[in-house]
Amino acid sequence: MLKATLKSLLARKLRLTLSTLAVVLSVMFVSGSLVLTDTLGRTFDNLFANIYTYTDVQVSAKAAVQQQGGGDPSTPFPASTVEKVAAMPGVAKATGGVFLNGATPIGKNGKVVVNQTGQQFGGNWSGEDDLVHLYQGRAPSAGNEIVVNNGLAVTAKIKLGDSMDVITRDQKRATYTVVGLMQYAGGRDSMAGESAVFFTTAKAQESMLGAPGQFNAIDVRAAAGVSDEQLRDTVKAGLGDQFVVQTGKELSEESSKGIKDILKYFNYVLLGFGAVALLVGVFLILNTFSIIVAQRTQELALLRAMGAARGQILRSVLLEAVIIGVVGSIFGFLVGLGLGAGGAQLFVGLADGAQVASLGFPISAIVASFVIGIGVTIVAALMPALKAARIAPIAAMRESATPDRPLTRLTVSGAIVTALSAGALIWGLAGAGGATLALVFGGVLGVLIGVALLTPIISRPLVAALGAAVSWSVPGKLGRRNSSRNPRRTAITAGAVMIGIAIVTAISTIFTSLSTALGDTIDKDLAADVVVLGMQTNEIPPVLTDEQYQGIQRLPDVRTVAGFTLDAVDVDGEQQYVASYLDPAAAGTVLKIKAEEGRTDRLGPGEFMVDRKTADARKLKLGSTVEMTFAKGQRKTMTLVGITAPSNVAGGIVVDYADAKAGFAFPQAWRAFISIKDGASVAAVKDAVDAVVKDNPQVQAYTKDEYISTNQQGFTFALVIVQVLLLIALAISVLGVINTLLLSVIERTRELGLLRAVGLRRGQTWQMVTTESIVITVFGTVLGLAVGAALGAAIVTALKDVLGFGAVTLPWGLMVVYCIASIVVGGIAGLIPSIRAVRLNVLGAIAYE
Repeated sequence: MLKATLKSLLARKLRLTLSTLAVVLSVMFVSGSLVLTDTLGRTFDNLFANIYTYTDVQVSAKAAVQQQGGGDPSTPFPASTVEKVAAMPGVAKATGGVFLNGATPIGKNGKVVVNQTGQQFGGNWSGEDDLVHLYQGRAPSAGNEIVVNNGLAVTAKIKLGDSMDVITRDQKRATYTVVGLMQYAGGRDSMAGESAVFFTTAKAQESMLGAPGQFNAIDVRAAAGVSDEQLRDTVKAGLGDQFVVQTGKELSEESSKGIKDILKYFNYVLLGFGAVALLVGVFLILNTFSIIVAQRTQELALLRAMGAARGQILRSVLLEAVIIGVVGSIFGFLVGLGLGAGGAQLFVGLADGAQVASLGFPISAIVASFVIGIGVTIVAALMPALKAARIAPIAAMRESATPDRPLTRLTVSGAIVTALSAGALIWGLAGAGGATLALVFGGVLGVLIGVALLTPIISRPLVAALGAAVSWSVPGKLGRRNSSRNPRRTAITAGAVMIGIAIVTAISTIFTSLSTALGDTIDKDLAADVVVLGMQTNEIPPVLTDEQYQGIQRLPDVRTVAGFTLDAVDVDGEQQYVASYLDPAAAGTVLKIKAEEGRTDRLGPGEFMVDRKTADARKLKLGSTVEMTFAKGQRKTMTLVGITAPSNVAGGIVVDYADAKAGFAFPQAWRAFISIKDGASVAAVKDAVDAVVKDNPQVQAYTKDEYISTNQQGFTFALVIVQVLLLIALAISVLGVINTLLLSVIERTRELGLLRAVGLRRGQTWQMVTTESIVITVFGTVLGLAVGAALGAAIVTALKDVLGFGAVTLPWGLMVVYCIASIVVGGIAGLIPSIRAVRLNVLGAIAYE
């Protein structure tokens, strides 16, 4: 039996290749994602280890509003702290430094010099050390001189002696002369693609910290014989709880952990692609083994007649599945390894200066590849294997094509699965029970499986209707009838297409509905004609200076300007973002803020207002007080004086601007909402505003429609990712269509010979097979669109209040594109079977048994 199994497997090389390829495609996304995240994780481990290699201990002040890790680089402390640390036992040297994000370089073209990391550091040049050294020029000696890292110099195309504008954390733009270029240890132009600008110590303290004579970090070197941990404990004990003291190793682990947390979610997205590939692959493998069993009916019956037991037949088919699973897993892992390594190179390549870690073989990727590859193949082959085991020896005297069984049991099963799954989905979306997420995902998966089980009963009428559009000729009619000849096989093939299309359509419906709802909300709740906002290139928000804000207010065609600012504030021990309006009355007009209780058109120091949703969530009422600790350290008891109606553009906690100016890290206006006078031109006012802010390359003016489009860009990007998911699903589905049509051609060899003998030409034969391919693919697409749109609409409706959805918006444009693409995909999938059909020898085909 073993020899017979292997010979049978090798005798059908094309279907063996297609089945193996399905496993490869299913496995490679899972292994690739695990290899990618493992490689990137080790890359960032190495990166931060290199950055902090020369750091024994570092000291920073604790933030007023707690930050991750406890230290806050923007909190200054006096130079006396550096002297205090230097005098502690075990300290060889203590160097006060200024180094933090927020020095925005401006290129020769007047635009911000951006990088992919969002890190634009500014600091004081304290001399060369083990990590940094000057390789050209000299140290800055005057307030208008700077040293920059060579990575920035290359990107901005500057050299020694050139002038460069820099916007520092105090939001002032000034022109500096580049007097030095520096590199990091190992000749690196940057550590990870960041930019770094170094000033004199006095200038850095003034412009980056806003605190002359103060520092934000202390680099502490241990004396001989003192370990980093001993030094850390000594310094921590000497400074008290107001400071964070960490070793270089701790800093490296903390920084790397933050990156890995982001990579974790990135990995979830990639595994999502893999899950779809697996689901579609199951249908392909199931169909393939159904085809193999159908083709081998006589062969298996002969084996039974010669004495093979049912168990041997079952094990024979499962052995084929295991072999295909093992081979597919090996190649899937290797392809995934290449994809993961290539993705890491591409990802890290965006961060110039970083070096990719050596290629690894993570155990998780290896185990997952073989468990998924072999497991999925065995599960998919189990039903065909059981069917093969039930073949009677008498079948050896019949033709290889087996008659289709009644669909009653399958239809009833599909109806039950669909009903139960739809109930679980509705229950989960309603938030019932403790396993809401499991109910939702289980419900979606169950609905897809249930519809797949119902597909055979649906296929006959729907395929007939779809085929009518292409059955204007005799070959077209033959192709239409062939596609409905075996409903089970057609259903399994179309099911692979259906699942991919359904998932993509459901996701597209959700994102399109959310994007439309966002646009409608802004359009309805925002009375502004022009909006000024900026492109954030580092952790510092791009803001309007006071002079620019006042300049906009003085424009003759401007009626009202509502400035808005935001910051993280500790509210009763819980960190959250708190807003402030430069003019609450103007904000009420432009943002359509409606008062429900109390006073909302003006606030005084120590007062705040909230929207109804926030008031109910925090159980606040007029006169309630909360304790707020602001970024600059001020702690105040604030009193609620107004409650506004719920709003999607203006809500949350809002404090008086006097408190914001005193406590926010960046109290200037982040955004300005502008309404214009009657008869004024929106385009003219926009140009006038751009002229006012021309010296600030971080901000620009947008019309209301442009502002809405800007807010919808995230959903547009998400939809692009969804289309990649569709391509993956369709790529696997094409293999299933090819498999089905190849079987159809082989089973109908004699029939095709007779058709050719009575006058069917090669071109007509090609048209017949291609029509069958297109009908099956379009059928799966139409069914997938219907199921996906229904699932998406159900989720949008259920989450309407939670996520702020409006009405269901179907992605009609994308759905039309999917239909057109299905015709193209069907035509491509029909190529190989068509070629086989037209090459049949007519006399040989007629004699085929």
